[in-house]
Amino acid sequence: MEQKKIDRINELARKAKNGPLTEAEIKERDLLRREYIDSVVSSLKGQLDNTYLMDQNGKKTKLRKKGEK
Repeated sequence: MEQKKIDRINELARKAKNGPLTEAEIKERDLLRREYIDSVVSSLKGQLDNTYLMDQNGKKTKLRKKGEK
């Protein structure tokens, strides 16, 4: 996510603390927050997809989703 979008989220958060936001600002804030959350989740999934566990014998095992065999 671009830094300017993160800055805008923070700007809207500061403005909301000082007074009410307009409907347009609320919608913008919600869209930007959703985009930020999706970006963080996507990044985490990518990181976990490339994570391996190493047993005592040095054998690497790829992480699996819970319930997968």
